[in-house]
Amino acid sequence: MHCAACVSKVKKALSAVDGVLQAEVDLSSKSAIIVGEAQPDDLIKAVKDAGYESFISKERQEKIETDTNGLTSQARQLFPLFLIFFYITVSAVIMNRSSFHLHDFMYDFMGLFYIVFSFFKFLDYKNFPSSFSMYDPIAKILPMYGWIYPIIETILGLFFLLRYQLLISLVITVVILGITTIGVARSLIDKANIQCACLGTALKLPMTKATFIENFIMIVMAVWMLLDGDFHPVF
Repeated sequence: MHCAACVSKVKKALSAVDGVLQAEVDLSSKSAIIVGEAQPDDLIKAVKDAGYESFISKERQEKIETDTNGLTSQARQLFPLFLIFFYITVSAVIMNRSSFHLHDFMYDFMGLFYIVFSFFKFLDYKNFPSSFSMYDPIAKILPMYGWIYPIIETILGLFFLLRYQLLISLVITVVILGITTIGVARSLIDKANIQCACLGTALKLPMTKATFIENFIMIVMAVWMLLDGDFHPVF
């Protein structure tokens, strides 16, 4: 680029690329800063079609590679969590295959969720409370809560699967998972680099949005069932 006309031409070419929200072109440094989600190859092609040569700066290329590697690593770490959710969902569907009812599916899903997740917490039971207290508000104040939490999950799981004390189980689910989710949200906002204790400490999972989503799904199911009112009486 040699003049203001060149800047205008390059800026126009970059702005026309899909995913570009804003394009700023600087003549003195002969560089451009792009805001958006456009692909680097598309940006380079647009500049070339406009009659100019371009390339991604070394610093930016390193950042792209770092972000890509980070996403790949995170996906690999979270694979066990996604796999468990898949098996729980399939199992709940199979349990209701003869006569599918959404309410029964939700109860079975929540029951299996609690049983499976409590199992992993018991695998390394002695280390779970300290890990859990890193983000759960109650466990931070009452260390004993971390010790009894896997037991609470097991009981809730059995209650949902046996369709016993459903009203109490739903209310407890909303309360304990709601509180834990608040702690998870705070950790994500603070970008705290801590381990998620959702599957205990046997599986080293990072605290991510997936942790927030899994709790949110359970809370939504519980609130749905409470508002719907279609549960057996409490005996």
